[in-house]
Amino acid sequence: MSDALTKSVHALMREAVERAILPRFQTLAAHEINAKAADDVVTVADHEAEAILATGLAKLLPEAAIVGEEAAHADPAVMDRLGDALCWIIDPLDGTNNFAAGKPPFGVLVALAEKGETIAGWIYDALTGRFCHATRGGGAFVDGTRIHARSSGAEPPIAAISLVFADPAKREALKTKIAPHYTCVDIPRCAAEQWPRLALGQNDVSIFERTLAWDHAAGVLLLNEAGGKAARPDGSAYRVDEHLRPGLIGAASPALWDELAARMADI
Repeated sequence: MSDALTKSVHALMREAVERAILPRFQTLAAHEINAKAADDVVTVADHEAEAILATGLAKLLPEAAIVGEEAAHADPAVMDRLGDALCWIIDPLDGTNNFAAGKPPFGVLVALAEKGETIAGWIYDALTGRFCHATRGGGAFVDGTRIHARSSGAEPPIAAISLVFADPAKREALKTKIAPHYTCVDIPRCAAEQWPRLALGQNDVSIFERTLAWDHAAGVLLLNEAGGKAARPDGSAYRVDEHLRPGLIGAASPALWDELAARMADI
């Protein structure tokens, strides 16, 4: 993946943040926030940011399909494009619940997939400007510096376990069978923050139940290219065209991943 493409994507993400997102941070009117599902909201900033990104990305690679979170919510058939020869995947405002509540973290996620496999990913922190990117076989970078995943060094390891979308039985099993082996911390409810935490040594492991492409494509690639491990609980690779398949584990090292996966297999 060329440096020129990464620079162009970075510029588009920054434009979306500066034009559509930051001007509305802590200034949203009630009518600019709408419920999308239980415990999930969408704002005018989501829609405007997605329009900016979709328009710009289409110019960069006209041959690529585009799957944006809000477009897919309006028309689920959009998801059928995830397995196309080339496909842009857009989360225009990740962490919308945080944003709508006037608090961090929140960011923008963009990925490029080829026949269902992520080949490039970009993560932009809207408030700090931190820019993470990765390309398949090309490494992982934060603000232009190559990174190598590392654990926190804590004992027991630090875990961020998402219970939001787990069914009641699995939620209870995660609490009683998995959590006691770790120091559990609150999840940020923002994949644009959670994946960098794993790659940068703030968290050691994470468990996700819902695995939508716009939430995870870029972060999975970032962590794997940094030398950590992100995969399905059975060890199979994460594919963007299997977005309805539940379960995803991320870890700062393959050893930490193996340990957690073994515990997950027992439940």
